[in-house]
Amino acid sequence: LISWGVSMEAAAGREWARQDKQLEGTREKHKDEPEEMEAELERQRAQFANRPGGVHYEDLLTGRLAGQTWHYDSAKFAWEPTMSRPELPKSFDEVAIVPVGQGMIVELGDQIPERGTLRVRVRASRAPMAEGPAPSMHLEFGWQASNDSRASVRVSQQDIVVDAEAGSPQFYEWRIPLSQIYPRNWVRKTSEMGDLPSPSEYVKLVNASISGGDIHVGYVEVTAPVYESWPPDSHSRVFIASAEEANESVYAQEVLERFMSRAWRREATAAEINQKLELFARLRPQCDSFQEAMVETLAAVLSSPKFLYLVEVGGPEGEEGITSDAQLTDLELATRLSMFLWCSAPDDELRSLAKSGRLNDPEVLMPQVERMLADPKSRRFSEQFVRQWLNLELLEFLKVDRKTYPGFDETLKEAMQEEPVAFFHEILQNDHSVLEFIHAEFTMANERLAEHYGSESVSGNHFRRVELGEEQRRGGLLTQSGLLAMNSDGKDSHPLKRGVWLLERLLNDPPPPPPPAVPEIDLSDPEIAKLTLKQRIENHRDAPACMSCHIKIDPWGIAFENFDAVGSYRTQVQGEPVDAVSVLFNNQTLDGVDGLKRFLLINRQDQFLGAMAYKLMTFALGRPLAFGDRSAIDEITAKTRRQGDGLATLVKSIAASALFQSK
Repeated sequence: LISWGVSMEAAAGREWARQDKQLEGTREKHKDEPEEMEAELERQRAQFANRPGGVHYEDLLTGRLAGQTWHYDSAKFAWEPTMSRPELPKSFDEVAIVPVGQGMIVELGDQIPERGTLRVRVRASRAPMAEGPAPSMHLEFGWQASNDSRASVRVSQQDIVVDAEAGSPQFYEWRIPLSQIYPRNWVRKTSEMGDLPSPSEYVKLVNASISGGDIHVGYVEVTAPVYESWPPDSHSRVFIASAEEANESVYAQEVLERFMSRAWRREATAAEINQKLELFARLRPQCDSFQEAMVETLAAVLSSPKFLYLVEVGGPEGEEGITSDAQLTDLELATRLSMFLWCSAPDDELRSLAKSGRLNDPEVLMPQVERMLADPKSRRFSEQFVRQWLNLELLEFLKVDRKTYPGFDETLKEAMQEEPVAFFHEILQNDHSVLEFIHAEFTMANERLAEHYGSESVSGNHFRRVELGEEQRRGGLLTQSGLLAMNSDGKDSHPLKRGVWLLERLLNDPPPPPPPAVPEIDLSDPEIAKLTLKQRIENHRDAPACMSCHIKIDPWGIAFENFDAVGSYRTQVQGEPVDAVSVLFNNQTLDGVDGLKRFLLINRQDQFLGAMAYKLMTFALGRPLAFGDRSAIDEITAKTRRQGDGLATLVKSIAASALFQSK
């Protein structure tokens, strides 16, 4: 166990020592010029007394200030660790003040382990006499080995709200699995401390507030590796307690039988177990301990296609895309259900029901689906499905023109990425109607996103349900800023991208691929350059080679024209009123995004729900659907419609369907 205990008395002492050294240098430089020396010393003292704009230290008794100095310098700022937990300081008269948007670096050298849990404890409070919402803090992990080799990644899943008052600071804590921190310093353990490149790593305490005030930090303690018990629970689940632990061959078989059944999601055969026991027997003489040989054997289990792939014994054969009517075994059903709703292997309860042959009983299956949806692990389903369904990868790699949109920062981008996932999960957990994806009276937002939407009633970085008014002009997926932004070109809206996305992702009606040699819009033509975006698209559509595709795409995309490249609502573009009125190929008029929503809710409910069932079933089965699967989708859609269109109802209908339970 390695610990770092950093009091702000010591940290501030470093900075005050630098101040004193600077003053001493001034005295030495001007020792023969007393007047100039006093003037320069007075100027420097005044400079030190001014409150810095970034992270800085303050002596609460004397008021002395010092800015935090940290820069890449061959680990010169690293704190020395100890092999035991450090003692708390007797007093906390010095604090580090972390303003909004700033981060305090605590450099820890190259001793942070590879595995285990990193525990970071911070004694902190709000600023004195602070008003308004409490500030929030998140944790980053970083390093800088050289001038062009650096990283700083957020490692805390949730921000911590620092609500302690200035006179009563509290400890706040993060626990981060070290195995989940990536990247790490590429020269750690290889370069010497104090040399270049620097092997050092650090944690960074960031005041992530939008409207909260300063955070006062009095003490930081970092410990690793931390385990709740020893051996860790992860070790005990593999190396199970047994009366045969002294008999290595028998104990190895017990460990393998349990491990292989969980890893391969079915009972391993005697031949498969014997094969791994033979491998263990060959490895044992080369290893120092039973556990070392066992770990190598278990690695072979995890390298097997039976772990890496979902293998259904006796699956479909013959023509590609043609599925079999054979029903899944109970264990295969448990795996499919768990991969669908938890994106992970089945738990003990599912496996137990599957082994007893009762899981395919509807009276047993439906309560299990409800249990799994209520479990926090169902959040994985929301994250993975929404990312695939809405193609959120486009938002991840979006590059926005920061000169045109200076307010588009990483904090806003993170909030945009989270909104559709949190919105989906809220609808799933409450079994709201699937049609609320088209329009809803609420969204899920934090303070940064609500600010972007023009709402001042939200504070804090956590996402919560936010009711929408008419002034926000929002509701449903179609008006979520992240989805609008990812379907832009980073400078302006992009009706074609937005139209294609809507058809592909929400209506499951993708347009045909463009024909070869399609002419591009010639912006060098002064007549075309004078046209509005809508007029250019209409002009392009008049070309015979372009009409067949664009007549189907353009009207859907033009309806979004009131939203710019970052999803902000607008009424004018370059001084001209926005024209978001379009006409579908059937002469139906769409008057902006509100008209688009009305059209979908009046005319396309069945299509939208059917598309939703199609996308969910594709995710659940892990394969594209064939023509023969469409009747099952129609049946699921009709059943869900009769039961009120709930999203959780749709998921349960999919799990109960013959298609889901067939190979």
